[in-house]
Amino acid sequence: MASDLHTHTIFSDGSFSPEELVAEAKKVGLNYLAVTDHDTVDGVKYLYENGLYSDKSIKLITGIEFSALNSEHDIHIIGYDIDIYDGGLSEMVNDIAESRWERFSKIIENLQKEKFNIRETDVLKTAGDSKSIGRFHIAKTLVKMGAFKTVREVFDKMLSKGRPAYAPRYFPEINEIVEVIHNAGGKAILAHPLLVGDDELVEKICQKVDGLEIFYPCHKAQDVQRYKIMAVKYNLVTTGGSDFHGVTSRFVNALGEFTVSDEIAKQFYRSGDDR
Repeated sequence: MASDLHTHTIFSDGSFSPEELVAEAKKVGLNYLAVTDHDTVDGVKYLYENGLYSDKSIKLITGIEFSALNSEHDIHIIGYDIDIYDGGLSEMVNDIAESRWERFSKIIENLQKEKFNIRETDVLKTAGDSKSIGRFHIAKTLVKMGAFKTVREVFDKMLSKGRPAYAPRYFPEINEIVEVIHNAGGKAILAHPLLVGDDELVEKICQKVDGLEIFYPCHKAQDVQRYKIMAVKYNLVTTGGSDFHGVTSRFVNALGEFTVSDEIAKQFYRSGDDR
């Protein structure tokens, strides 16, 4: 059977609820599923605390995807097999959430200065059940309003770093993230290294983490091989996943379209763990 170790729900920037994601995973025949929402574990908590993870035919792996501080590159660190109720993890998640809301308000203010007739309530309506409002939801709102044709255009013209509506937010350091993941009992993985855009930097990060996500939709065969060599060099576990968000603008259109072997997933699953 097949597995997916990189997925998102409405608790970050995905379009599936946690229970919908689990149901879809079962439908397409996945065996292991990791929920790795951006900067939150609320989606996994929602499943456990509301009794929505009763069908153990899908083996659920607790996860989170943190964005790390770097002035030039996008660096994402995934934590697998974490204690979702760990105090240090909760503190970091809360700090990031507070920063997200401050940034959200500032971006709306910047857009209004650029003469866009957009309000916070408009974005919240677009976001629907999403629990983590960000630039993606703002971009979708601007497209819905007819101000831009695509989400990508919004980012390119208004929301990316250096553009008129951009606003910075708090990002923890890589070392901080790795320490929090380890203290929560998990393993820290560098996500989609090709998207970092600098293999020298990737090698430096490899010396701080436990694993490398080498199997990823935009990684070509030569990329997989290159990162596999890095993983061996630094004695790292290798992982992979689809980065499924449930929207067609991402690298995959459907869950199950890109998978990894169960052998990879088993590294991060505790049999009988009812967290």
